[in-house]
Amino acid sequence: MAYQFLLYEHQEGIVTLTLNRPDRLNALGDTLREELYEAIVRASADPETRVIVMTGAGRGFCAGGDMKAAHDVNEGRMTRAMLDRVAPLRDKVVLAMRDAPQPIIAAVNGPAAGAGMNLALACDMRIASTAATFGQTFVKRGLHVDWGGTYLLPRLVGMAKACELIFTGKMISAEEAHRLGLLNQLVAPEELLPTTYALARTMAAGPPIAIRLAKRALYHNQEVDLRAALEFETFAQNVCRETADAREGVQAFVEKRPARFQGR
Repeated sequence: MAYQFLLYEHQEGIVTLTLNRPDRLNALGDTLREELYEAIVRASADPETRVIVMTGAGRGFCAGGDMKAAHDVNEGRMTRAMLDRVAPLRDKVVLAMRDAPQPIIAAVNGPAAGAGMNLALACDMRIASTAATFGQTFVKRGLHVDWGGTYLLPRLVGMAKACELIFTGKMISAEEAHRLGLLNQLVAPEELLPTTYALARTMAAGPPIAIRLAKRALYHNQEVDLRAALEFETFAQNVCRETADAREGVQAFVEKRPARFQGR
């Protein structure tokens, strides 16, 4: 698939997906949803992909839904069939991100509003620049939260704060987002990508089988009881014990040298 509104770059095991509609603050319009879904599936299926980074071109991460397109719907310039494609595709993007075996890092360079905020929340980790802002702005447009916001946000900030952010639709600063626990790191704008790629390279150098199973376990075990969580951990540990990477890790420890993991 040729991308019109998305940049796809693969370098040293790290795939970078850059939302590329800077004139619209990377709002999720035109074919960007389709391109984002295809790119996530593509990166997920590539055995050479160790980490996925998601960011935005220009001064914004993602302004959410394309309000001009939404206005055109109200004016009757978009068919109902076209509108009905949006919800299933939107949900497929979020589920593809959760199902991706690789860690996904959001490098939030600017405003992340509405669906844009929830796109960032659907990533496994978030690093933001001090120029970033966040907001569940749906209520400002008379709309309901989507892109998983009612599921993702309470798990990160608690129910009461999630209610406040969703019911008011207010934008918050990157500093406030960091204080609430939405971010892994908060950095100056010029440090955003270097910091993000430093973290990505650290994980890319790690044992991919163990990391992928750990991601699966973390999300699986949010929804089950302790007994089921322990059973899944045992399953994952047994898988890892049989890998060449586990043997390499032990050997490297004994020899007091860095391990060289191959994903086998």
